[in-house]
Amino acid sequence: MDEIEWWEFDTPAEMAEQAAGDIGFVIESAIAAHGGARIALPGGSTPKPIFKALLKSKTIAWPKVTIVPTDDRLVPLADPLSNYRMLEATFRPVGADVISLVDEAALRDSAEAGRLADARLALLQWPLDLVCLGMGADGHTASIFPGPDLDKALSGPRERRAVGVRPDPLPPEAPVERVTLTAAAIISARAIMIAISGPEKRRVLEQAIQEGPLSKAPIGRLIGEIETAIDILWSAQ
Repeated sequence: MDEIEWWEFDTPAEMAEQAAGDIGFVIESAIAAHGGARIALPGGSTPKPIFKALLKSKTIAWPKVTIVPTDDRLVPLADPLSNYRMLEATFRPVGADVISLVDEAALRDSAEAGRLADARLALLQWPLDLVCLGMGADGHTASIFPGPDLDKALSGPRERRAVGVRPDPLPPEAPVERVTLTAAAIISARAIMIAISGPEKRRVLEQAIQEGPLSKAPIGRLIGEIETAIDILWSAQ
């Protein structure tokens, strides 16, 4: 782990403005450097204000931006639980290319779903310019959950960019298997951002960072392997 910088905000709106500015800067820098930007964005409720603020930008050439979910649930693409559905509805209207991690032919087979997602991601240019991560109250990030597939997601072959995972226990709000970017795909990114809110998540994240690679929390083990600088944006509310 190299350097971690915390940015603290009183409200989600303040955090969203800062995060959107940072993401926009990465996107525009990537387009200037190599003609396009490739970023991974999370699902959930925390990033929605960030995305809304990001869309206010008048200077981003969205048709040159490719967006990948950091993870997704194994549900049909039109399902309300689909992260792809949310990202596509948000960014497709401005011209961004949104890549699904989910193939509807493999909704009942997480291993096959991960293989198909990995094959699809192999068609992109790597590394990603930015990965923006959230974190659950249990310390999971993307869909790198405790469970039988944790080590596969964290320590599997470094050429793998996506794997299917079965959280154990299944989250009650979305009790389905997942497909997620691997730790190798995440830590290779040129820039990494973590956005969280609330005192409890801050406590969990600080403890995970302190524990590092020996942490019981997936995000602690992930951060312990990251060699680039990490920006952590935290909102008190």
